[in-house]
Amino acid sequence: MQAALAALGIVPSKVLGQSFLVDPFVADAEAALADDPAGRPVVEIGGGLGILTAALVRRGIADLTVIERDRRLAHHLRSAFGSRITVREADALDLEVPADAVVVGNLPFSSATPILLRLFVRRVPRVVALVQKEVAARLAAGPGSRTYGRLSIAARLYGEVELFQEVPESSFYPPPAVRGQIFVHTTRDGALPVPSVERFEAVVRTLFSSRRKQLGNLLPQVAGGHAEAEALAREADWPPDWARRRPEELPPEAFFRLASVMSGAAKGPAR
Repeated sequence: MQAALAALGIVPSKVLGQSFLVDPFVADAEAALADDPAGRPVVEIGGGLGILTAALVRRGIADLTVIERDRRLAHHLRSAFGSRITVREADALDLEVPADAVVVGNLPFSSATPILLRLFVRRVPRVVALVQKEVAARLAAGPGSRTYGRLSIAARLYGEVELFQEVPESSFYPPPAVRGQIFVHTTRDGALPVPSVERFEAVVRTLFSSRRKQLGNLLPQVAGGHAEAEALAREADWPPDWARRRPEELPPEAFFRLASVMSGAAKGPAR
């Protein structure tokens, strides 16, 4: 791996979070999860030297597009795989993924979260990603967990997260300071459970602004007062002791119901 990068004149960038996967067994595991029986097109983010690309090609995926922002690596991928893949030089944050695609990738640990959120919002049917273990834990966390928070709720808003194997530091070059983990996000069928994503995110951001505060102090900030907060919590079917609880103790569905109730209250009574 080091020799291949040197031949291309590439020194892994800490700024870009470049740490290249070197374990083919990990790549095979990701490719197996991305190989969709429905025959959807597959988009790989961050092709690098092509270890995951090779695993996807071995599985016979015919419609494979690889996104690589480094021109030298993009040229390497075209030379190595020819017409078996389509290579696009682009930043994943600027990427418009086909609506029916499966997205797979070893995401830079430093910028994985904004890339994932963009894919979730895009309602990509299936995302298979290798990310920092702590990020995977936050995505999959449930209420009561120390890692449960806004990212967990955002992932649940758009679908379901399932964790797969952990990946040790030795599986990368250069080895990062943290372990990785593979996860799969499957998008939610049908409409989202909130009327307005923008308003929902604003409410959740306020409620999770201080993990030490109880909801009895936080909900009035978005409801307009204590009496209004009591009414909203009751209509959203929050537990009777909600005011003494902290935000991380309630499941995502509780916040979905709150957003729906608040949307109805904002519209006012029908005339």
